[in-house]
Amino acid sequence: MYDVVIIGAGPAGLSAAIACRESDLKVLVIDEFPKPGGRLLGQLHQEPNGEWWNGIKETQNLLDQAEKLHTEITCGVSAHHIEKTEHGYMIHTNIGVLDTTNLLIATGAAETAVPIPGWTLPGVMSIGAAQVMTNVHRVRVGNKGVVVGVNVLSAAIARELQIAGIELHSMALPISNPVTKNHANPRHVMDGLVRIAHLAPSAFLRFGSKFAKSAWVRNIAVNFYPKSGVKMWGMPIHIRKAIVQINGTEKVESVTMCDITSDGEIIAGSEKIIDVDFVCIAGGLYPLAELASVIGCPFQYVEELGGHIPIHNEQMETPLNGLYVAGNITGIESAKVARAQGTLAGYSIAKNIDKIQQAMKDVKSTRDSASIQFHPDIVEGRERIHRSFQTYEKAQ
Repeated sequence: MYDVVIIGAGPAGLSAAIACRESDLKVLVIDEFPKPGGRLLGQLHQEPNGEWWNGIKETQNLLDQAEKLHTEITCGVSAHHIEKTEHGYMIHTNIGVLDTTNLLIATGAAETAVPIPGWTLPGVMSIGAAQVMTNVHRVRVGNKGVVVGVNVLSAAIARELQIAGIELHSMALPISNPVTKNHANPRHVMDGLVRIAHLAPSAFLRFGSKFAKSAWVRNIAVNFYPKSGVKMWGMPIHIRKAIVQINGTEKVESVTMCDITSDGEIIAGSEKIIDVDFVCIAGGLYPLAELASVIGCPFQYVEELGGHIPIHNEQMETPLNGLYVAGNITGIESAKVARAQGTLAGYSIAKNIDKIQQAMKDVKSTRDSASIQFHPDIVEGRERIHRSFQTYEKAQ
């Protein structure tokens, strides 16, 4: 019988384990990946202050702390069902049933698939898969490619691929269909592009992004967006061009790109064939929260947080006694925020009153200083989910 089982060995799960072990709780961390670290392993980028964020090193720092505290971490373990018991939780896994008094779900996020004709060809992958293959497994995903989908995630990973010496022709939008509706709308995409322009190496782009925060300026920017795209790190980013189809017989050979209107409609006769040997599709992220649903944890849809979120309070506690959540399962944010949330969740589980308040402040300060926000209204989304917890508690 464990005091706490943590599902997910990413930044949130590992940080929570360290906080729990500081209070000498019996902890087990499980993860289905062969090694701990989660999405953190694939991250490699330069911060606005010039410092490099190396996910592999950050993971090792967490593992070193966990090892000093004799934390039990087991990888290659998949949890497929959870039962609420009188004394806690029973977690059904491929290595047997685990009993625990408290449970922390830190399963992170998954990528949203964006269907495009030809997307089943070998050589087509999610942008996250390209990141893992490049930064974790050191596998070259191709010689020349294109990124379909312009958002915070794709821009960050595209730069990582460039650093690894992989040529990217450009970033463009997917063609509009019922699934890609928002991702294919230039006006919607421009809102997200403004939130990453401050990271561009061009002072002109950084300066311009300050003005583009006004809606009327963004509308003008969309209407007069240059046909050649706006270059970041030497790579054109298009929001007035879309990928109509991925071409090839046995593998990716090219893509068909066309011009689109400011509303995302195809301009007839503008199609061009671009030779590439791989395609990265970026549809964004959503919280990976199925396990919380299995137990009966109440949810709320919060667009600002990325989708359906388990209801929880500021201390990462859900309405179910002994069930906690941390990291991207609670809303899509950076690994630094996930790490801070994990520490907070660990102190909450351990009932370490002296450290909970400071940990809550650390989460807020980490969020406020984040160089990238996946949604401009993330704070409002957090407040909504916390109010829902209070409402749920009063109703019980």
